[in-house]
Amino acid sequence: MKYSVFIVFLITLMSCQPKHDLPLTINLHENWQFKAVTGSIWQSATVPGNVHSDLLENRLIEHPFIGANEDSLQWISETDWEYKTSFSVDKEMLNKKHIELNFEGLDTYASFFLNDSLILETDNAFREFSVDVKSILKAENELRILFEHTSIFEEKEKTKLGYQLPEGNRIFTRKAQFQYGWDWGPKLNTSGIWRPVTLSAWNDFKIKDIYIRPYSLTEEKADLAVNLTLRDSLEATLDYDIYINNKLHTTYENIGFHKTPDFNVTIKNPKRWWPHNLGEPYLYDIKVVVRDGKKILDSISVKKGLRTIELITEKDSNGESFYFKVNDVPVYAKGANYIPQNSLQNKVTDAHYEKLLKDVVDANMNMLRVWGGGIYENDIFYDLCDEKGILIWQDFMFACAMYPGDEDFFNNVKQEAVQNVKRLRNHASIALWCGNNENSEGWHRWGWQANRSDAEKDEIWKNYELVFKELLPTVIKTTTDTPYWESSPRYGRGNPKYKTEGDAHDWWIWHDGYPFEHLEQNVPRFMSEFGFQSFPSYETIRYINQSDSIDISSEGFKNHQKHSRGFELIDEYMKRDFPVPDNAEDYMYVSQLLQAYGITKGIEAHRRAKPRNMGTLYWQLNDCWPAVSWSSIDYFGNWKALHYQAKKSFKNVLVSNEYYRSRGILNTTIINDQLTAVSDTLTIKIMDFDGREMYKSKRFITVNNDFNERVDIKLLELEIVNSQSRMVVTTFGSNTNYFYFESPKHLLLKQQPIEKEITKSKNGFIIKISSKTLQKNVFLFTKVKGHFSDNYFDLLPNTEVEIEFETEANTLDDLKIKTLNDLL
Repeated sequence: MKYSVFIVFLITLMSCQPKHDLPLTINLHENWQFKAVTGSIWQSATVPGNVHSDLLENRLIEHPFIGANEDSLQWISETDWEYKTSFSVDKEMLNKKHIELNFEGLDTYASFFLNDSLILETDNAFREFSVDVKSILKAENELRILFEHTSIFEEKEKTKLGYQLPEGNRIFTRKAQFQYGWDWGPKLNTSGIWRPVTLSAWNDFKIKDIYIRPYSLTEEKADLAVNLTLRDSLEATLDYDIYINNKLHTTYENIGFHKTPDFNVTIKNPKRWWPHNLGEPYLYDIKVVVRDGKKILDSISVKKGLRTIELITEKDSNGESFYFKVNDVPVYAKGANYIPQNSLQNKVTDAHYEKLLKDVVDANMNMLRVWGGGIYENDIFYDLCDEKGILIWQDFMFACAMYPGDEDFFNNVKQEAVQNVKRLRNHASIALWCGNNENSEGWHRWGWQANRSDAEKDEIWKNYELVFKELLPTVIKTTTDTPYWESSPRYGRGNPKYKTEGDAHDWWIWHDGYPFEHLEQNVPRFMSEFGFQSFPSYETIRYINQSDSIDISSEGFKNHQKHSRGFELIDEYMKRDFPVPDNAEDYMYVSQLLQAYGITKGIEAHRRAKPRNMGTLYWQLNDCWPAVSWSSIDYFGNWKALHYQAKKSFKNVLVSNEYYRSRGILNTTIINDQLTAVSDTLTIKIMDFDGREMYKSKRFITVNNDFNERVDIKLLELEIVNSQSRMVVTTFGSNTNYFYFESPKHLLLKQQPIEKEITKSKNGFIIKISSKTLQKNVFLFTKVKGHFSDNYFDLLPNTEVEIEFETEANTLDDLKIKTLNDLL
């Protein structure tokens, strides 16, 4: 009888137990205020954010992106700032056994006071910081943060060092280096709470991290290691439910407490993750739920792409290879270098990330290099790259300098590296971690060793090796399975090996003034940087000047050219190959044609050299403010001519021509980046600008995906004359290439009207255009905000082309068309 009563009591007790004992997390993003430490008036602040944005939103400064306003705002980075907020905590959270205050990003030197108690001091904008505040937290709280300007600490460290390191004081502070000014960006050395602030609480159990690593991946099965990092003080055996795509896959029962669970999970007939140009970037939804009996203690989920990634560097007859293998398949990398999207990071929304990365895919790019002078990007950036199938070359945040190597700096960098590698290691898109950008090249080639003693040089290089040859590769080896590369590039362009080993940054063009043809004659194993500047869109120029006219001579606009010889170099190169307009509107247009002309010349030369060359990433994809720069997409998201032309040059199947004038040979190369061979008819036509054919050939060709197919035509035997008014039209299936025997300024283009027809469509407008003669570099433009499906293209004679203009506007009355014909 007593036994029966006990059973009833036990059942009743169990039914009364809570079903959950989950950790609690709240954001602390409300009620923030800020002021200068020496000031007395508090203003409203936005968190996450920064002091420049807060000053701007309170109308205390002019916008730094307009005119020359940047120059008058340098006082902000020399001022100490104070932030504060008040927040309430309910009884449920206060009663939890453990409570932590978490800061995901603090820029940079800050002291934190919770209810007047100093709880934390920080010195790294790239690190996360957590503080146990259980003993200090109350129902009503005040959090106060004091940000001290960076130069105080930088001068102190510089004095301790005893000698000067390249390049300036920025090297002592672990924050975004480009904020100190770059040759494409402003000097806006901002500070503040730049990433989320949260308060988290739990009792006896919390999942801190998850790492999922495929250790065997075949067509039949994927064997995964699922590793959890816990905050566990619960003396009980627990059950772990593993869900895959929302279906219970496996349960591990009675796992002992105080353990670090490491489970093996097998997926049969797995779907692989591929770069988008080679297949589907498939992601599995993997979730782990932890139970104490029926009580759920915590859960964590991750989107995981199953793939293998290797960096192949092997000695061969050409030197040493440099290419990526994904799922055991060599992948030709096509893309650009990425910088932060805004000097004021809080202004970058999820929509900005979505649009820019959509533009990357639309331009047939499969890789971005996250440059080392910016930031380790927000999670959404990598999430979208996973979803869209974009490979990421990820630099650690060191660029164009030599850095100290003292114990404090070393330990700070170690924590930074460990945290960020762990944060990003589940992302299928991460293809490479690279130690730094151009530090090694700078030391060996840029004169940084001049006038230094041997002891000083030895110490500087030893500190370099300590970080980039010991610390960072060790972190990578012990934390993730992603490849590591010490420095980009391996060899500077002054070393002949830059063409035969490793990756290359070829700045003989632009910085050294070499002609664009240099890119065709000097192809490296992997081009990770090369570029050329152009002017931004009319919209951007109007914004900078705050004027409806197109003015590129104003002092405000000149402030948005940060390269000391930028205007001069654009003009010098333009004179070589293009007409030089005498009005600003046409000059902007031709500058963009010039950029596209030179960089796509390089892209196609690199691709023609496959498989000796296995990658081409131009500098740069985007802007951090309105500027004259190397970008192919300007600050407002407008595609420049380069982005439109790169879309064509990055297609999986490319037809590319080159002309050997001295031998009179036209070489046509068909490049195939698909996983399988492609067969179709190759048609080569030589015609004049009115459409009359002088030569035509057809042949059926099969192109494998490992080597290019080449066809030569001896033009001397064809007696092709009047090369200034002749062009080659090459087609292979749906792929077409237009080739000219002369540079644009020497073409004998004709003046003929362009017929156009505009009709309304569901997503904007359809524009149909045609002409009786070749129209070179057709440029459609309007003040209406939108996107043209194609632009800056060549319109063949007697051919109608249909362009879609995507816009929310209901009218398109001001559409204009400009062509190179108009300027010649």
